[in-house]
Amino acid sequence: MAFSSLTRRSFGVLTAALLASSALISPANAQTPPGILVVGQIAEPQALDPHAVTAVNDFRILMNIYDGLVRYAPGTLEVEPALAEAWEISEDGLIYTFSLRDGVTFHDGSAFDAAAVVWNFDRMLNEDHPYHDTGPFPLSFFFSAIETVEALDDLTVQFTLNEPFAPFLSNLAYPTGLIVSPAAVMDHGSDFGRNPSGTGPFQFAEWRSNERVVVTRNDDYWDGVAGTEAVIFRPITDANTRVAEMLAGGIDVMVEVPPVAVSQFDRAGFALHEQDGPHVWFLILNAKEGPFADKRVRQAANYAIDKRALVEDVLEGTASIASGPIAPAFAWAYAGLDPYPHDPDRARELLAEAGAEGAQITFFVTEGGSGMLDPIPMGTAIQADLAAVGFDVRIETFEWNTFLGRVNPGLEGQADMAQMAWMTNDPDTLPFLTLRTDAWPEAGGFNSGYYSNPEVDALLEAARVETDPDERARLYREMQVIVQKDAPWVFGANWRQNAVTRDAVENFRLEPSFFLLLRDVVKN
Repeated sequence: MAFSSLTRRSFGVLTAALLASSALISPANAQTPPGILVVGQIAEPQALDPHAVTAVNDFRILMNIYDGLVRYAPGTLEVEPALAEAWEISEDGLIYTFSLRDGVTFHDGSAFDAAAVVWNFDRMLNEDHPYHDTGPFPLSFFFSAIETVEALDDLTVQFTLNEPFAPFLSNLAYPTGLIVSPAAVMDHGSDFGRNPSGTGPFQFAEWRSNERVVVTRNDDYWDGVAGTEAVIFRPITDANTRVAEMLAGGIDVMVEVPPVAVSQFDRAGFALHEQDGPHVWFLILNAKEGPFADKRVRQAANYAIDKRALVEDVLEGTASIASGPIAPAFAWAYAGLDPYPHDPDRARELLAEAGAEGAQITFFVTEGGSGMLDPIPMGTAIQADLAAVGFDVRIETFEWNTFLGRVNPGLEGQADMAQMAWMTNDPDTLPFLTLRTDAWPEAGGFNSGYYSNPEVDALLEAARVETDPDERARLYREMQVIVQKDAPWVFGANWRQNAVTRDAVENFRLEPSFFLLLRDVVKN
C-alpha cells in the first residue's frame, strides 16, 4: 500500500512515528503513537526477498509481509495450513499435492495461484531462470529434493521429490518457502529486495537505509486484519542505544535484549518475554588450513574456552552450554552429550602433542547479528581463554552483513576461526548445510570451515530420507557423537531468546521458530 492510499488519520500518526524513529527528535521525547508499532531490530536488513536472505533479523520482517503454503502453528514447530488449505502425500513419500486457497491476491494486485507457486520454486531451483540470481547465499538447499513442481489446475500444485525427504513440510514453513509476487519481481528485477510484494498481513510501504522499514496493514488479508495500522522496524545496532530507546519510549518492542540489560526492564511499564528455541552459537574452525587442520588443536580450543563463564557471566544465565550441532530444543533427536569441560591443562597437552604451541589465530568477530548474543564481549573472553593456554589470537571485527560476506564464502585464506549462530526448524538443517563435505562454500553450502568426514556425510544423507522417526533420531545421535569428537567447531551456547515490550503492547508472544509474528499484536 502506498502512503497515498492510507487514511488521512493513518498518514498523520504514521508520519509522527517516522519522525520519532529517525533521530530528528531526542529519544527522551520520542513517544510512539497508538496504532503504530515500532520494533527495535539488531541490524539493517540485507534484503526483503525471502529467496535471497539467511538471517533471522531479516526473517522477522519477512514473516509479516509474506505467507508460505504452510506455516508453524502458534507456539510450536508443527506445520499447519496457510496458502495451501490442505495437502496429500503419496505412500512412497515422493509426491505432495497441495490444494490452494482461493481468492488470495498479492499486495500488488496480481493473483496468487498454482502458476505463481511454480514460478517461485522455478526461480529458486532453476539456474537458467531469468530471476534466479538473488545473491551469493540463497537457501535453495532447503528444496534440493524437489524434482518437479507442476500446476495441475489454478488451485492445485504438485511437488515430486527425487527421494523421500523428512523435513520437506517444515522447510516449506521456513522463510525460504515464502511465496513472492512474480509480477513484482519481473517489475523490479534486481531491486525486488527493496520493493517486496507478498500476501501477508502487512504490506511494504518504505525502506530508508539505516533508518527504518515501514509496513502497513493489509486490509484484505485472507486470515484476518492485523491489530495495528503499521509497523516500523528500526535498525539499532548498538545494544546500549537500543536499551536507551526502549527505556525512553522511542520503541515499543525490543528484540534480543542484552543479558546485562535484562534487569533494567523488571519494573512497571514493561513486560519481558522469553522462549526456548532451536539455537546454536558456535565458533567455526578452519579445518582445511592452519592450526585447526589438526583435530587435536580443535579439541584443545574446546577445552580451553570456559563456556560456563560465557553463559553465566557474559550472558548472565540467558543461555546454556552447547554440546554439539543439534540444539536440545529438538529433544527427540538430541544426543544429550556432556559438553567439553573447561580443562586448560588438557588443552596445553593437546597443543604440545600437535606441536602447535603459540599458534597464531585470526578470529572474525561480529558487532552484532541474528542470534549472535553478545558477540564482542564473548569474543574478548574467548581470546583471553585461548591466550591462557598458548594461542596467539588476533581479533578482526565486522558489521553483521559485512561479516556474513566474509564468513559464508569460506575462511580459506582469511581466518582460522569465526563466530556463528543458527536458529533452525529441523535437526537436519544446521548439520546438513554446514557439516557435510558437499556443503563446502564452493559447492554452494555453508561449511565455511571445510570440515569433512565421510561417516558424518553418510549419516546425514540417510537421516533426511528416513521416514521412521525413531531410526531418524538414532542417526542424528550417532552423528553428534562423531562431530563432537572431531570438533569442527567450538560448541558454545544454546540461547533462550527474549524480547521486551511496553505495556501499551498487547497480544505479543515469542515463537520457538524465532520468527516475529505481529498480526495479532495491538498497540494502544
